[in-house]
Order: sequence, then structure tokens, then C-alpha cells
Amino acid sequence: MESHDLWIFKHVAELQSVSKAAEKLGYVQPNVSQRIKGLEEELGVRLFKRNNRGVTLTEEGKVLLEYTNQIMLLMDEAKSLVNPKKWRESLAIGASQTISAVKIPQLFSSFLSEQTNIDVKVKTNDQEKLQDMLTFGELDGVFIKGPCNHAQFETVYSYFEKLALISPKNKECEKQHRQTLIVNSDKNCLYRNKTLDLFKENQSILEFDSLESILQAVHDGIGISIIPADVANSRKKSIQYQELSETIKIDFIIKHRKQQSQSLKKFIDFLQRI
Repeated sequence: MESHDLWIFKHVAELQSVSKAAEKLGYVQPNVSQRIKGLEEELGVRLFKRNNRGVTLTEEGKVLLEYTNQIMLLMDEAKSLVNPKKWRESLAIGASQTISAVKIPQLFSSFLSEQTNIDVKVKTNDQEKLQDMLTFGELDGVFIKGPCNHAQFETVYSYFEKLALISPKNKECEKQHRQTLIVNSDKNCLYRNKTLDLFKENQSILEFDSLESILQAVHDGIGISIIPADVANSRKKSIQYQELSETIKIDFIIKHRKQQSQSLKKFIDFLQRI
């Protein structure tokens, strides 16, 4: 097996599409298909199931992807250790928009002041998608709220997040009846569910896909919402808020595996020291 073939295999597996992988890599589709076919012939197994929407991994393909991620991890680590001036370490972290708004910048402000040779990427998405990305090796770790698949992941750091009820400036920030509830459109969003639970008698709901839209809607006097208290505090010039007694536990999870990148080990050590 050649490392480049594994690199192509990894892209096809993560994108679940030969054509999308070819486009991302800048190759023609037949070239990618031939590389995958050659890899399957060499191993003597099918790596993908083909369907009308693209491809999905077989059980054998899932095993190979796990080892491919470890191989790529070791190759990147070797390059950064042999020549750190040319090759920098990398760290890919996932989090929801609410966590990314304030908490993530605060964490990496301190972390990157200690580590000068690490490039960090932060991906925002809903929790289900982030856990899928962690499973397939697209992310090194994820900050999540609520339960996760403990058979696949382990929690290495946790903290508790305060909640706040936000309302427009110069209006009472109380449990008023018949106010428009401004929530995330993700049905699994904890802040959405907390808002709906707290105001069960309200009927008017306005859904948005982004935290910025929720904050702007509250600022414009449309309604009220529940968000992390640190986010509310950062926007106190444009909205008013009232901290609630309840907190939410946030976990930083990683995938169960034998190999961890040096950058991930450094980040976990940093989290456990703060």
C-alpha cells in the first residue's frame, strides 16, 4: 500500500463520494476510482458499498480507515518533529456555535500562548455531525453537551456552563407569557429545549440556524431566548440578561484509540491544568 493511495481512500471515505473526493483533490474521477480499485484488489476485500448517493464504508473499509488515520497522524508528526521550521503540528477541534462564540477563543488564546508550532482549526456544526467527523478522523476532539457514544469516545475534560435568559434592552427579563421564543432550528439543541421547557405556555416560536441570528433577533426586540451566560455577558451592550440557577455540563471527548497526536496530547494536558 502506498501512502498516497491511503490519502485518496481517506478522502473518499470522509466525503462518501468518489466524485467529491476527486474534485477536492484536483483529480479526474476515473483516476480516483482506479486507485480505490487497486487498493481493493491488493487487499482482496471490498472497501466501499456503492449506491445511488455515493459510497459507504464496508466493515473492512472502516478498519482500514482507522489505521489510515493513525498512519497519517504518524506521518504528520514525524515531519513536524524532523523539521519543525517547515512542518507545523496541527489540531482540529469541533464545537457548537455557542461554545465557539466565547469559550473556544478564550481557551486557545491561552493554549497558543504556550504552543507556538501548532496550527488550529475549529469546525462548528451540530453535535451529531461533529461526532461523525470525530469518528471518521476529521477532528481530533469535540466539545459537546449531553450524552455521547461511550463505546467509541472517552471524556478527557469537563466544565460547567452557566445559562442566561436574554431579552431586548429596557424590557423586563422575566418569565413573561406569550413572548416569541427565539431558538435554534436543531431539535437536539439543549438551549432550544431549555427555552421551550421554561416557557411551556408560549406558542410563538422563531427558529434560526445561527447564534448570531438569535442574538440579533433578541436585540431587535422580537423575543427572548436562553444561551450560555458567557455569550450573554459578551453582548451585554446590545441585550440584557439574567443568569439562571441551572448549569450545563460540557465535555471534551476524543476517540478511543492507541495513537494520539502530540498536539492533541498537549491540548489535553493544557485543559487538565486550567
